[in-house]
Amino acid sequence: MLAFIGRRILIAIPTIIIISIFVFSLQHLLPGDPILVMAGEERDPAVIEALREKYRMNDPVPVQYLAWAKAAVQGDLGISLRTQQPVLELIAEKLPVTVQLAVMALIIAILIGIPAGVLSAYKKGTWIDWLANIVALSGLSVPNFWLGIILILLVSVKLGWLPASGYMPLSEDPVQSIKVMLMPAFVLGTAIAATLMRHTRSAMLSVLKSDYVRTARAKGLQERVVLVKHALRNALVPVVTVITLLFGELLAGAVLTEQIFTIPGFGKLVVDAVFNRDYAVVQGIVLCTGIAFIAMNILADAAYRVLNPRMSDQ
Repeated sequence: MLAFIGRRILIAIPTIIIISIFVFSLQHLLPGDPILVMAGEERDPAVIEALREKYRMNDPVPVQYLAWAKAAVQGDLGISLRTQQPVLELIAEKLPVTVQLAVMALIIAILIGIPAGVLSAYKKGTWIDWLANIVALSGLSVPNFWLGIILILLVSVKLGWLPASGYMPLSEDPVQSIKVMLMPAFVLGTAIAATLMRHTRSAMLSVLKSDYVRTARAKGLQERVVLVKHALRNALVPVVTVITLLFGELLAGAVLTEQIFTIPGFGKLVVDAVFNRDYAVVQGIVLCTGIAFIAMNILADAAYRVLNPRMSDQ
């Protein structure tokens, strides 16, 4: 397994290089000049020139990229043009917030989506199947921002069960932190649950027609054992891919949801960086997000081998 993961990491290195080149190049296509913003209203030519020299804006783009890439390999993603904080420090500050939100949303999605998909496939053509599909379609169709606003009005304003917004670090007060993040996690989790339900249902319908499932039933095994041990385990292989990709999307930052619930995560950091043309922050966030997607895919491939040992020789 370790050798396999090592090979996948080596294969991923050229992809990371391509991502870094693409990201660095795109940022220079954004309109406006952040140096003019930093120079203030007076925009003294001497100050502007000094800032350009400080941030190497006068160098050719390839030279800027090589300098940035060399520093990034050493863990230096640059300095925010707006806050003068190291980009890595900003990311480390916001990442735990988004990771907590993403993990909670994914847990909710898995607890709802996979059982619903299994039940829908097993009861294909019945009212349970129709109901599950209607709920899944509703989850995909309802906008996150609308659901978030409705939950705030009902759960927080009317009933007073959960806080309407804000954030509490998990390390300071775990119970309060979970309460604050429960509604935004549910908003994100319902949409993901709908996607998982559809994929799980499709995979289960295919697996339930296979020969080994018919053989397991012919041996007289309990239906629960057939569904969980034989059918679901094999059906989860394509579902794992969907889960890892969705988790990568959540790590990229649920911008609207974080804005509605005033969560200081990646979403707010990205929005602020784009509006302020903070190149270093945008580059650092997108690079980290790309690496996270690659890591999720490697974990998915490793999970395949655990779920289906026959893939170990491939």
